[in-house]
Amino acid sequence: MTTTKQTQHQVLDPCLLGRPVHLLHIFAAQLRDDLAQSMRLNMNRRYWGGFRVDDVAFSRLDGNDLRSRWLSFAAPAGQIAFAMERKVLLSVLNYRYGGAAKAEPKAEAKADAAAVDESAVRVTATEERLAVVLGQQLCAILAGRIELNLPASDKPAPAEGEGEAADAEFKPMPGSPPPKGTWVITVTVADAASGATGQFWFALDKQLMACVLRGLLRDRDNGKKARSAAPLAQRLQVGLVGRLASKEVTLGSLYDLQVGDVIPISLSRADVLLEDSRLFTAAVTEHKGKLCLTSFEDAE
Repeated sequence: MTTTKQTQHQVLDPCLLGRPVHLLHIFAAQLRDDLAQSMRLNMNRRYWGGFRVDDVAFSRLDGNDLRSRWLSFAAPAGQIAFAMERKVLLSVLNYRYGGAAKAEPKAEAKADAAAVDESAVRVTATEERLAVVLGQQLCAILAGRIELNLPASDKPAPAEGEGEAADAEFKPMPGSPPPKGTWVITVTVADAASGATGQFWFALDKQLMACVLRGLLRDRDNGKKARSAAPLAQRLQVGLVGRLASKEVTLGSLYDLQVGDVIPISLSRADVLLEDSRLFTAAVTEHKGKLCLTSFEDAE
């Protein structure tokens, strides 16, 4: 009996051919550092003081996403959809306000914050407001990283009248689950005390995803522009040899030469060679004590 083993092959998306999706891990590492640094700032420690960023990864929605509490934020270059696991949101809520763990010692409250029973806690207006605040903060960090990676010529111009508050650009709007195939950034965070983990997600529209990929191509594009600034003929370097004079003598005369002997020659036009090929003839002149070639003519 013959057993056939089926192998699953990765299906290539023709829309991604030629795009640097293989470099997305670089952007993910940059965003991880940005999030970790932001969580340590005084203004954000009141929310994230008990958490650390464990992982940031790109993926694409396969259509089986069940998360329904999505918020949408308008970034300078597109739309960012944001969702957070409720257990993470409740953990941040308890860390910030004490929540259900008020009666416990402070250290124990933080340790148990990530283990909140979601089904036993009703949704409150405070929880919904906190989701918006966290969404604004986190989406601002993501948008800042995207813009920082872009070349100056591709950065979105600020809209007229903007520039008061950093979060003013990220106004929440009613959101719906992103469609199948959308690029999603999954951020895994862990409670520093208990080690319990949770996730939140960013979904990028086509414009923002194009900006992410454009930022990853910046260095390569700059290198291409530098190399292609001049035509190939002007950038290709070759070595030329100038043969100033040549004289034929007999072998006997060569053997008879002594120190101090003079071989009479006359300088007319020199030959200019590329390896063994004679390309030009040139006149020999003197300039500031150096012999130079000038008046090049094609060799016949």
